[in-house]
Amino acid sequence: MEEEMHTDAKIRAETGTGSSPRGPGCSLRHFACEQNLLSRPDGSASFLQGDTSVLAGVYGPSEVKVSKEIFNKATLEVILRPKIGLPGVAEKSRERLIRNTCEAVVLGTLHPRTSITVVLQVVSDAGSGAQLLACCLNAACMALVDAGVPMRALFCGVTCALDSDGTLVLDPTSKQEKEARAVLTFALDNVERKLLMSSTKGLFSDAELQQCLAVTQAASQHVFRFYRESLQRRYSKS
Repeated sequence: MEEEMHTDAKIRAETGTGSSPRGPGCSLRHFACEQNLLSRPDGSASFLQGDTSVLAGVYGPSEVKVSKEIFNKATLEVILRPKIGLPGVAEKSRERLIRNTCEAVVLGTLHPRTSITVVLQVVSDAGSGAQLLACCLNAACMALVDAGVPMRALFCGVTCALDSDGTLVLDPTSKQEKEARAVLTFALDNVERKLLMSSTKGLFSDAELQQCLAVTQAASQHVFRFYRESLQRRYSKS
């Protein structure tokens, strides 16, 4: 079913540069990732996706304030800091989406009455809100892995856009996002390509939603392959 929908979709291919996980039928821009960059957090990762870069740090499981304590699982918090200025409404909205995604995969019941905090710092932002959300999700996942936080699955963020003529564009640029009729970002796990979270903007039909989901599910395998290769490179050196 996914292959049929992927074939029928009109996908505009983008040219990639640098080290890229692109494959046939995949039009994701290049990725770069480095883990264990910071000394103070229990885990950290820098994730570059196209022209967007995010630095993530994970603290915990550690002691939690009594007011935030949950008796049967860990308290998970996400803090998103913009490149300049103070966090606004957009950052708070992304924090909620990222937290919901992390809570869906983190095995918090193994560490009750503790705190796990994910801090995300935007290093560079190309102006694409959806692209930034996807990059934050990917940075958070790699930082959680680096911190050794138990998870039932890995997750990634993939964004696509629909033009006025229905053309589907994977990993749109800021210009393409502004011109698009609809922009959709999905968080998916690596076990069953299960949908963990979705963030949408614009107008689209149910059929187009299913089409976008099928295409991003197919594209997510390239992100997860990049995860594996990045982790293999790191641990083969140690």
